[in-house]
Amino acid sequence: MNIYLSIFYRIIPLVMAFICVIAGFLTLDNSDNPEKFLAGFVLISLAGICLALFCTAATIIRQIINRYSTFFKIFLPILGYTSASLICILGVYIIKYTNIPLHFVSGHIIFGVGCITFCVSTVALSSVKFSLIPKNSESSNSLVPQNSFTKSQVNILILIPILASLILWIISFNLLKNFSIHENFVAGFVVFGLAAICTSLIGLVASIARQIRNEYKSGDKKLWIFLVLLMGTINVILGILILVYNKEVYAIAPGYVLIGLGMVCYSISSKIILLALVWKKNNPLAGKVTLIPILTALFCLFLTVFLVIVYYPTQLTYVPERVLAGLGAICFSLFSIVSILESATSK
Repeated sequence: MNIYLSIFYRIIPLVMAFICVIAGFLTLDNSDNPEKFLAGFVLISLAGICLALFCTAATIIRQIINRYSTFFKIFLPILGYTSASLICILGVYIIKYTNIPLHFVSGHIIFGVGCITFCVSTVALSSVKFSLIPKNSESSNSLVPQNSFTKSQVNILILIPILASLILWIISFNLLKNFSIHENFVAGFVVFGLAAICTSLIGLVASIARQIRNEYKSGDKKLWIFLVLLMGTINVILGILILVYNKEVYAIAPGYVLIGLGMVCYSISSKIILLALVWKKNNPLAGKVTLIPILTALFCLFLTVFLVIVYYPTQLTYVPERVLAGLGAICFSLFSIVSILESATSK
């Protein structure tokens, strides 16, 4: 990978984060409208995921181009975890100190986005020894490299997204116990979709960590690919079912957002699939995997346009239109990561 291409791949998630922040502030527009509050702050929080993806991209690329110093080894994961912490704190603050129903929804969604940012930051942390993956893949033995992660370190890395997932699953089912309350219905199903993304990221962290230790087996390939595709499919099907069987206005937003969250899961699957395809062998299909996050990003953007056209000028889809655009930005950011992985692992 040449220096110019490495800069391009690092710029993509930063640009997407910048777009989410600008779009979020433009949506807020100093208005007390709860829908603008919800859409604006969710867009701003989605920038945290893009920033964590930048940390992941920079962590891997700097190893590829031999410019990975101790400073970046410490700074990049800290940057990701700091942004995740701030987003979670913002979500908790909104939940605790506001009484408006849509603000209640905003707080739970923002907290969920913060949990995803924690998981993506863990992907960056697990990638600090990424340079071992190509070496292990080329080796025919199964010996653990001396400078690899310890078994305990791998378990801790995997435990972080597991805990984040459990927290969101518990919050989701707790909210959905009273799904007849509109704000519980909306927040519960969206947090459900966010929990599915965190669960998908367990597979990505586990795949990277286990390949670094040269302990990646055929069972890992099947398990993690199945898990992430299952999460994405559940999100999409659940979103469609909500739109088909619940004709209430408040069901529109969670229905479409769940479909968008399913696209994010499919984008994550591209990295897990790529790591599985090129492990210990050459695979001509590996280069095609980079198309998955591009297609999912385009789907989110086309769905945004569809909502604008179909529901204009009712404003019924004001929130999902903007959230889907932010999810498209995340999918496109994930394109940079899978392209980096393809470049680093191609033989």
